[in-house]
Amino acid sequence: MNDSQTPDTLLEIDDLRIGFAAKAKDAAATVRGVSLSVRRGRIVGLVGESGSGKSLTCRSIMRLLPEGGHVLSGSVAFEGEDVLGMSRRELLEFRSTRVGMIFQDPFSSLNPTRRIGAQMTEALRASLGISEKDAVQRAVSLLDEVDIPAPSDKLRMYPHELSGGMRQRVMLAIAMGARPRLLIADEPTTALDTTTQAQILRLLRRVRDENGTSILLVSHDFGVIAEMCDEVAVMYDGFVVESGPVEEVYLRPQHPYTRALIASVPTLTVPERGYRRPTIPGPPLGTTAYEGGCPFSPRCPLARPACADVPMTLLPVAPAHVTACPFEGVHA
Repeated sequence: MNDSQTPDTLLEIDDLRIGFAAKAKDAAATVRGVSLSVRRGRIVGLVGESGSGKSLTCRSIMRLLPEGGHVLSGSVAFEGEDVLGMSRRELLEFRSTRVGMIFQDPFSSLNPTRRIGAQMTEALRASLGISEKDAVQRAVSLLDEVDIPAPSDKLRMYPHELSGGMRQRVMLAIAMGARPRLLIADEPTTALDTTTQAQILRLLRRVRDENGTSILLVSHDFGVIAEMCDEVAVMYDGFVVESGPVEEVYLRPQHPYTRALIASVPTLTVPERGYRRPTIPGPPLGTTAYEGGCPFSPRCPLARPACADVPMTLLPVAPAHVTACPFEGVHA
């Protein structure tokens, strides 16, 4: 057990590095030493711009990296077990009963040529070892739990006959079929309208409250993270740049990138005429090669020459609150 682990730690990622190449020995890291933990019954947010490494970190938990992706170093432990060292049989059991995952694009995750019922019952029979009849009953019950009306009728439909919000509810139902201990939700509200987004987020919170399921919630929207999560880790260009209790991080951000993300969150107040919400200046993420130091420095309004030598080590600033920015006053 790592020093950061406690008896209620469900998931522990330690110094994870991921790279891409035909062979692992040729890969340069794009996820650069991520450490993250999820405790039982908690919702942990992973927030950052597209390309920051959030989805790769999540896929590594399931060992579902895209072709050419390699875990270069580090560890992923679930309830103390080494996920990266699991056998094929152990991994199948892990994915089907202990961890569920929903992706940002439910249409590509569902087979467009098969009815919803066939896809759900197949998954349920594989994970629970139940009969076809019991699987159908369970599927109807799960669709009802995620507030899909007339669930028996929906089982006979194809994915294209459902709205985006309905498809995402189906994916949530499938992911929760075996009552997993951890649910990974990778941008689950992307491309959904505001009302449907709110409904999906309420469902996720209900899953946690009613089943005790831990959730790792990925988003680029700090507003969603602040509303939903207990803890948050902020990622930029493959690094965790800040993490801690969500209220502490939101109210007292210690890294300039975290401040920039929070400043971009829309508010309900009507802005003054001519006001434009702050945007992050400089080259977008992924357009420049990482050459060491703080990767945010080319876009940081508070950058200084010493940023080129920042080791990106997470430093404590308050109980359970850490930041990779070592310079006092940058958050003032």
